[in-house]
Amino acid sequence: MQIFKREKAQDLSGDKTGPAAGQRRTRLLVVDEDPIALSVMARRLSHRGHDVVLAENGIVALSLMQAQRFDLIIIDMMMAMLSGIDTMKKMKASGLLGNAAIMMISGRSDSHAAVEALAEGADEHIVKPFDFDVLDARIRHLVHRAEQMSLLIRHNDQLDARIARRAVELGETRAELEELHADRARLVASIQSLHDELQRVSAAMQH
Repeated sequence: MQIFKREKAQDLSGDKTGPAAGQRRTRLLVVDEDPIALSVMARRLSHRGHDVVLAENGIVALSLMQAQRFDLIIIDMMMAMLSGIDTMKKMKASGLLGNAAIMMISGRSDSHAAVEALAEGADEHIVKPFDFDVLDARIRHLVHRAEQMSLLIRHNDQLDARIARRAVELGETRAELEELHADRARLVASIQSLHDELQRVSAAMQH
């Protein structure tokens, strides 16, 4: 496992882009069987404010996901050991994704790859070679969207819990009212019974 963080020295490409002040670093998992592609992705993305973990195939990626959480997972579609689509399916089935988004990358310029990736559940697809500024923008957009979705889900869960508690409270109140009505009915019946008994006693005394 390799984790690449932003270096103090200037990138050889001249790239000085980094995270904005106060902006947290996102954790990325990049899955690709090409070691050169992994190295380039790690260097370029780390200099744009991301912490990058590398996996040389889908099996290694699944193992890494058992130990840590990621904001976004970038998967190369054209892998031999375990294809990008199969890797994504196993990740989803594992229950280890959490709130992480998935971006698929491919070297195919036709639309079939994008359609296939998105149809199988990827959040984004990008064709390589790509502009790293564009890739960075897409990564941040996906991570932000995932965070917003997670926030909405938490708010929805909290609202559901409040509704459930209120329903219980209303149920208890309704039960208390029904018990009060029953007590009143019993009291009225007792008063009526006593009234009837007094009338019988009064009638008997008159005779």
